[in-house]
Amino acid sequence: MSYEVNPEFMKLFELFTSDPNSIGRELSRQLGAERSEDPMLIVTGSNLVLFPGSGRPPVSIDFRLTQRGFYEMTAVSHLGLVVPYLARLRELGHGKWEEAAQGFVAQCHTVQSCNTLSYWRDTVAVEPWAGLEEKIVDLTDYTCATTAEYLSNALANPEMMTFDYIRTNLIEGDGPHAVPISFNDMMAGTFGLTALETVFRLIRWLHEQEIQWERLMVLTCGRAGRPSAGLTWQTNVMCHLLYQASGRRLNPDLVIIAPTAPVIELDDLQDAERYRNFEKQYRFFWYISISSVEMGRVLWPDYPAFRKAVEAPPAIDSDTKFMYEMPVVRSVNDKRAIVSRMRYVMEDPGAQIASAGMQFVIDQLCANGNRPDLVEIPGFTDVDYPKKSV
Repeated sequence: MSYEVNPEFMKLFELFTSDPNSIGRELSRQLGAERSEDPMLIVTGSNLVLFPGSGRPPVSIDFRLTQRGFYEMTAVSHLGLVVPYLARLRELGHGKWEEAAQGFVAQCHTVQSCNTLSYWRDTVAVEPWAGLEEKIVDLTDYTCATTAEYLSNALANPEMMTFDYIRTNLIEGDGPHAVPISFNDMMAGTFGLTALETVFRLIRWLHEQEIQWERLMVLTCGRAGRPSAGLTWQTNVMCHLLYQASGRRLNPDLVIIAPTAPVIELDDLQDAERYRNFEKQYRFFWYISISSVEMGRVLWPDYPAFRKAVEAPPAIDSDTKFMYEMPVVRSVNDKRAIVSRMRYVMEDPGAQIASAGMQFVIDQLCANGNRPDLVEIPGFTDVDYPKKSV
């Protein structure tokens, strides 16, 4: 017998939720009317857009496409994974891993010739990296030279492409044929430097807006890195950044992560009708998401209340075997936590890769008035890379 919903049941369903004039939609509209003057921040994978409220035009910052030095620093950081990835291809019988290795050797040498103080200082010219450019040159030269030498030798010595050898001598740097500085340190340093540029600009912009943090409504939209990443407070690095930048005045209850919400582009801000339509959509989307919250509180006040976990996770120690959330970094020398964060973002599809190096940088910048010169970067500040030979 075929099934079809009785229209009277469907009407009863629609009266509560799906009909445009349902009481659910009407409650959302009423909530919207009460908060129409409150600021709303839209977070996408590359932009922050602030709707100040009361019909005022939005302001925005692009933190991804305009990020200076991102591709350079990330290209260097990726070299920490090149040898392991090639080793895995070799294990799987990929016939062209040697050709790929030779390509990396050649490109590393080419980048060494482009890696100059003037390039980093005058062309890349990242403001929070001021004064660090010479050391960045050394880090880049060391990483390229070490990668090229390792791969050149490994092409003739298959033992160097086994994971035990790679792990002890290249990644950890504690084996009998270890490189001078482990690639764990290098990857931590490049992650931290990239985070420093992004976080510094975002904090400065947020502080310039003089936001009413206690009333700010936040909606994160669209993709944040990997398709499965950034769907919770703990895995979305923007939640931690906004909370710390607000001096912990941001109300976590007003932050909604909505990957299915429409994504506004900066071009949309050039047309008043378009950005007003977006603001209307966003506010309605937010109210629909939040309207049940107060109802839960007034209906069941004597039962346990929901609270978002925003406090830092516990530190890990030498006995920790499993991580259930991103471990916190306590100091620049907390190497176990630093490397564990890199493992975490590789293993958890819900994590944002870039978040590996961000928490420690965010906390320091927010604690010292957004001064990059006071930030310690794991794998960089406390590590002396060999000077680039002229």
